[in-house]
Amino acid sequence: MQIYLTAVQLLTFFLVISVIIGTVFIGIVLSTVKNLGLSEFLGDIIVVLVALEIGPLITVFLIALRSSSAINTEIAVMQVNGEIDALRAFGIKEMSYLYIPRIISVTLSVLVMSTLFSIIALLSGFVFSFTIFDISAAAYSDLIANSITLRDVGILGIKSVVMGFFISIIPIFYGSRTSKEFNKIPVSVLKGMMSVFSSIIIVEALLLTLKLI
Repeated sequence: MQIYLTAVQLLTFFLVISVIIGTVFIGIVLSTVKNLGLSEFLGDIIVVLVALEIGPLITVFLIALRSSSAINTEIAVMQVNGEIDALRAFGIKEMSYLYIPRIISVTLSVLVMSTLFSIIALLSGFVFSFTIFDISAAAYSDLIANSITLRDVGILGIKSVVMGFFISIIPIFYGSRTSKEFNKIPVSVLKGMMSVFSSIIIVEALLLTLKLI
């Protein structure tokens, strides 16, 4: 159910956004590559810049805007209403009943949807490569195959999992620590979302630094 709420309900909107942003961004990048005479780096630019950097970032921001804020609000409301205390009174552990399903669903959703975005971006790359550089499907496939490595795939997976973990656990942390006053709920959500976006930037910077070392 949590995966359905996090990913499946967002899928149509996400696909539309992926096609639009992926196509526009790929078009701009490839036009710039042609103007700067960097055609020999075309495969690396498509794979590294678009599939491994832009794809996961856009995905995690979309899911954070929708799911992280919803999780934070939901947990905060439950805390204010005393529902979490009621679960404890009945011997139900909130960690396994409330928190872990949300962490797993958001993490898996970021991983799967980041991969989906990257695939859409690569397909868009073929359309523009054919239009701008007159590259055939076979040549484009060879270009991408020669530019992507298992290490790149691993980095994409690690980045998606780490970001998914943080954008789920941070709103849970702030929501569960909301004081029992209704006017504190917006404050909790605001603090939680600021921390979520800060964590995304920090994780991206750290992984990029590790990749360059």
